Amino acid sequence: MKHPRSPSSSPFQERVAPPVEVFALDDRVTHDRYGLGSIVGVERDIAVLVDFSSEQVRIVSPFPKLTKL
Repeated sequence: MKHPRSPSSSPFQERVAPPVEVFALDDRVTHDRYGLGSIVGVERDIAVLVDFSSEQVRIVSPFPKLTKL
């Protein structure tokens, strides 16, 4: 049995996840908690290692508070 489609204004629409940001070595980034930093390690689709001068932090995907500059 096929389910009927919900109207576009329905609050029960399936939520589409935003695309996960892709980072590369030496990308400059900012984080809501740690501030400005630079990518020093990349674990493809899993995590990144960011150098924030005072400390290095491993941040796991989907990187909600990390923004590429």
